Amino acid sequence: MKRNILGSAAALALMAGAAQAEYALTILHTNDFHARFEPISAFDSACSAEDAAEGKCFGGVGRLVTAIAEARTRSNNAILVDGGDQFQGSLFYTYYKGAASAEFMTKLGYDAMTVGNHEFDDGPEVLRGFMDAVGFPVLMSNADFSGEPLLSDKLMKSVVIERGGEKLGLIGLTPQDTDELASPGPNVIFTDPVGAVQQEVDALTAAGVAKIIVLSHSGYEVDKRVAAETTGVDVIVGGHSNTYLSNLAENAVGPYPTMVGPTAIVQAYAYGKFLGELNVVFNDAGEVISATGEPLIMDAAVEEDAATVARVAEMAVPLEEIRSKVVAEAASEIDGSRETCRAMECPMGNLIAEAMLARVADQGVTIALQNGGGVRASIDAGPITMGEVLTVLPFQNTLSTFEATGAQIVAALENGVSQIEEGAGRFPQVAGLKFSFDAAAAAGARVSDVMVAEGGAYVPIDPAQTYLMASNNFIRNGGDGYKMFVDAANAYDFGPDVADVVAEYLAAAGPYTPSTDGRITAK
Repeated sequence: MKRNILGSAAALALMAGAAQAEYALTILHTNDFHARFEPISAFDSACSAEDAAEGKCFGGVGRLVTAIAEARTRSNNAILVDGGDQFQGSLFYTYYKGAASAEFMTKLGYDAMTVGNHEFDDGPEVLRGFMDAVGFPVLMSNADFSGEPLLSDKLMKSVVIERGGEKLGLIGLTPQDTDELASPGPNVIFTDPVGAVQQEVDALTAAGVAKIIVLSHSGYEVDKRVAAETTGVDVIVGGHSNTYLSNLAENAVGPYPTMVGPTAIVQAYAYGKFLGELNVVFNDAGEVISATGEPLIMDAAVEEDAATVARVAEMAVPLEEIRSKVVAEAASEIDGSRETCRAMECPMGNLIAEAMLARVADQGVTIALQNGGGVRASIDAGPITMGEVLTVLPFQNTLSTFEATGAQIVAALENGVSQIEEGAGRFPQVAGLKFSFDAAAAAGARVSDVMVAEGGAYVPIDPAQTYLMASNNFIRNGGDGYKMFVDAANAYDFGPDVADVVAEYLAAAGPYTPSTDGRITAK
């Protein structure tokens, strides 16, 4: 395991000469759990009974209970924190909203979490109910929420906790574009993370708190910018980009921790597949002099806590009738992974877009668009249950139809590829059109060769022509930056749940064979 040693020669000398002043802290962390209380497959979707029997499952809150308890025994001083997005992603959230997350996070003994964008999926009301149900602080520094009565007296920008006789300052961060990603309502105004963090750091430092940890649901790239452009931040526990950091795995995005100046940045992928364990040593001045660790894989070698598994099974009973119903069959795996659907044409994106288009084609609709971030899982080959479809499309988005000009559609595609380097969820999966993009070009000037289906062939899009489109109500209302559709003519947002549309399309298709056909090409 790679060891990262930080600080000047003077700091190292201090470490050697005044060992009694050192303070060791273990930071256990999760992020982007997305209501995956049950174990998941290698494809981050529901784990079948067969795979479970063969030890091929990962995660699940039962394993986290065991792993966290064991990790705490390895440290005199440990905290457990979360980088946001506990909500949304399985039927447990659809049915229980924030109550299931509150129950299990309380059982696990979290010390704090930051608000992720999905904590706002059902507005401030559900977030407030969750905060009332947990005994730990929920944090968000980069927003003015003073005008939102459901949050103003409960949500905190930062907090000071004590562990092992030392004060630790914790600061929360949320995506600056949460108003585009979720439904926070009109009374929450999001701001740039750098200034917000520095303001809280300065306040904590003035109060005598020298050890400062940011819980950031802002993504790996933003975390690196925050580390570079602020002073006084010791550790950033990240989320939002589902980034896998490791010193051992070849597919890791970067080292664990990633160092930017004196700041250690960590993240632990998503869905409870890993438990992050960072061991930090501070000197007497509150400076990090070493930061080491590695995410721990939650595989079959981690025994599931029996009582927790039983409680999850109990809570799953009302969900079984919904999700056990077989609705279709897949001839092969339908790839809906984040890595593909937020970067290129993906089989699941094609399926969803084609299903939406087929549903409303008799209304004259010729184009469909689905945001890649709304695709949440893959589906294995074989029987497809409604539960699997709902895991792919958990947001209860409805099918929307509306008018858009060719110019607006091109602008939408430009928005869709504008943050591809960040793995943003706005990446467009489409039906009824083709396009190319150049990720190396400047954002806003990446898209070319836009062709639309017309009369059994593809023809160049006409910027002045009006087209009938289908998407989900989240996109139609400006989500993920698609603001060009907010005032669309003849908009109707109250169609069926997109998950139901996809399930019916699959059922009518017989054994469904996933495919890609080059409708999206990268230059």
